[in-house]
Amino acid sequence: METQMKIPVIFENDDICVINKPSGLAVQGGSGVSTSVDTLLAEQRGAKVYLVHRLDKDTAGLLITAKNPAAAAVWTKRISSHLVTKRYCALCTGMFASQKGRIDDPVVHKGNAKDAETFFRVRRQADIEEGGMRLYFSLVDLTLGTGRMHQIRIHLAGQKTPIAGDDKYGDFKLNRFLRKTFGIKKLHLAAIRLDFSEQCVNEADVPPYLEAPFPGFMSETLARLGFGT
Repeated sequence: METQMKIPVIFENDDICVINKPSGLAVQGGSGVSTSVDTLLAEQRGAKVYLVHRLDKDTAGLLITAKNPAAAAVWTKRISSHLVTKRYCALCTGMFASQKGRIDDPVVHKGNAKDAETFFRVRRQADIEEGGMRLYFSLVDLTLGTGRMHQIRIHLAGQKTPIAGDDKYGDFKLNRFLRKTFGIKKLHLAAIRLDFSEQCVNEADVPPYLEAPFPGFMSETLARLGFGT
């Protein structure tokens, strides 16, 4: 009998359930989606859950779900009003020209260019000699000014620092080498922290922030590269 995935719950109160979504798990079910957060978490809890924001299927990390429609409406508004800050961390290939900055290249989706804004801060950088190649890696903290589809992935690829394991926007030749040499198969991007505004803390019975560990595959890569986290 197949064992069903159990989604880790990081925090829960009367209105919300914050989970640590595994990489490769879609948030919402639909055509061609066999397993998703909304169905698995509902089965796990024994009650329907309501989505208030999204994470890409290949992005691991913190995701807020609501326990009822009223809470979903309130938390959707809080997020759109920037009362919740979502913080990400990515392992990128390449070196950044500056230690922190803002990327504001438009993101094109279905032929339409939309304004987009990503803020980054380099946590650590390293260069490694492996297999006759000189490889450069950067561990980067990221926050979003906007929330376009695949925004972080597109912005980082546009800076010539694509995320390791990004098979859509990354360096495909390098990805093959990283897979063979370091076992990097998944997108090394995770939503690792949620910061709640003072208003949220006062109104919603939540702590000032929540954190999640790096997914296991990402921690293994960082250890192999000699990065402390």
